Amino acid sequence: MDLASILGLATAIAAIIIALTLEGNSLASLINLPAIIIILGGTIGATAFSYPLRELTRVPGLLGQVFQDNHADFENIVNTLVDLAETARREGLLALESRAQQFSDPLLRHGLSFAVDGIDPEEIRRIMENEIMRRQQDYKTGAGIFETAGGYAPTMGIIGTVIGLVHVLSNISDTTKLAAAIAVAFLATLYGIASANIIWLPMAAKLKTRAGEKMVVDQIIMEGILGIVQGKNPRLIRRELGILAEIETSGEV
Repeated sequence: MDLASILGLATAIAAIIIALTLEGNSLASLINLPAIIIILGGTIGATAFSYPLRELTRVPGLLGQVFQDNHADFENIVNTLVDLAETARREGLLALESRAQQFSDPLLRHGLSFAVDGIDPEEIRRIMENEIMRRQQDYKTGAGIFETAGGYAPTMGIIGTVIGLVHVLSNISDTTKLAAAIAVAFLATLYGIASANIIWLPMAAKLKTRAGEKMVVDQIIMEGILGIVQGKNPRLIRRELGILAEIETSGEV
């Protein structure tokens, strides 16, 4: 699990709860089941209405991207590509055919297959760039889903508050209890704003971060494959790919 995601979410929730309890509120007073239903149901429903089903079916996998510790190991990727380059230099490109199926990354696996098949380097670049763009689009769409939810949640909170106020004002018989009832109604607004800013929008931001890392990984793979096809010296390939990795780790991407 990604420790930063878990600790960040837990810290945000704890900070809100602690602050409210320090103001004299009990935890029980902060729970309003109808408001929770309105916020979650309304946000999820409106977000689902905004996207086609094929995109929504990817949400469970996107949650895995947010909470799994899958930070890119650039050094390992560079070492793998340099090792493949050394193998190709000693034994020829055909020697890579048996190794291609060992890798789980489709871009690397397909790139090695293109190299073995003798496809022109420019054609390989075109195909791999298209695949990289498709991957980035998947991340962009995923981040967009959570950003959309983050946009709807506060509005759903206002709707929940209005519903609560209508119910309170139309049924209040004891005006001394009016202030407390209105405070409960405003919990819906709290839920909406809080869920947007500590759940939905941070998840979108995390996916964008993952997308940036994946872009660098994919570029390293593509340039490594092209270097192998062009017969570059493995030491030169290491140098070129190391520069790409350094750009990412220095925070310039």
